[in-house]
Amino acid sequence: MQDKSLFKNLWRGIKGRIAGLFYNPYKKAGLNWVTVKYYKHLAPGKLRQHKLFNKTVFFKNPAEFLHGIDEIFIQELYKQTLPEQSLILDCGANIGLSVIYLKRKYPDAKVIAFEPDDENFSLLKKNVASCELKDVSLVNKAVWTENTVLNFISEGTMSSKIDNSQESGTGNKIEAINLGDFLDKKIDFLKIDIEGAEYAVLKSAGAKLNMVTNLFLEYHGKYTEIAQLTDLLSILTKSGFTYYIKEAAEIYPTPFLRTNKNRSEYDVQLNIFCFRV
Repeated sequence: MQDKSLFKNLWRGIKGRIAGLFYNPYKKAGLNWVTVKYYKHLAPGKLRQHKLFNKTVFFKNPAEFLHGIDEIFIQELYKQTLPEQSLILDCGANIGLSVIYLKRKYPDAKVIAFEPDDENFSLLKKNVASCELKDVSLVNKAVWTENTVLNFISEGTMSSKIDNSQESGTGNKIEAINLGDFLDKKIDFLKIDIEGAEYAVLKSAGAKLNMVTNLFLEYHGKYTEIAQLTDLLSILTKSGFTYYIKEAAEIYPTPFLRTNKNRSEYDVQLNIFCFRV
């Protein structure tokens, strides 16, 4: 009897391992197992296209495309309850997956999407047109603390970012807009994913954050800047937000040792969900 029980447990474990090999969470977004494996082995750089919910979506970085599909359509990072005809600001729209998700969930919403990287913006524009999204305004500028011109490291990826280091003379020059200028009316959802510039932007716009109902923030920081994170959370609290924090990326598998750091210039990368109760 004991041998039969052992055999059943072993067989159950084997079946579980086999099933795990073919487990495909991307099925929710219409990507089959073979397609996912294929995309994972493709090199970036070439313009590619994929049918997503019967609409053609264009991308150049297969790994980032899969990452975006996972976060946005499978984990549903931005899922929430919004009123009809809501106003959404998407700061750091990249190639537009977040815009596609938000318009699928909230078709009557008006979306203003900001993306400073020219290559990303070209794909964003292409994808919005391909998916026939209405009431979407696209702005090829960086979100910043003022209306100005900034140095910008343009990589055509999710890592493109403002370069405001004092000694920097590298990168491209881009136009930047003051986020505060867009917070003069009620904003139902503000999404900020701007690769390290979030603290400066929110600190500058802090007095107007009372106009925002829900705020998603992907925070990027270093241990030497930990006071900024403390101040940022204080700004959110003073603005009347309650927040929930999740790790956006596991950068240090063993944080006490701070060894085996995953490839990232940041020490902390957090998803901060801000809402009012």
